[in-house]
Amino acid sequence: MPTLHVRSVPDQLYERLQSSAQTGHRSLSAEVISLLYKALEDEELRKQQARILSRIHRRRFVPPRGAPDSVALLRRDRRR
Repeated sequence: MPTLHVRSVPDQLYERLQSSAQTGHRSLSAEVISLLYKALEDEELRKQQARILSRIHRRRFVPPRGAPDSVALLRRDRRR
C-alpha cells in the first residue's frame, strides 16, 4: 500500500484532525484516510449533480415562435 507524507500542516488543522480522530476512536492516519474518501465522494456527487442540472437546463421549456412574451402578458393583465 502506498504511503503519503504531508508536510507543513498548520497547527490548528493538525489539532482539529487529532480531535476528530479521538472522537471517532481512530488513529490520526485512519481519520485522514476517512476524510480523504469523504472529500472524494463529495466531489463526485457535486460533479454528478452538475451533470444532472446541465441536462435539466438543456431540456428547459422554450416557447414556440410567435408566442407572446410572458412579461408583456403579465403587464397587460395588471393594467386591467
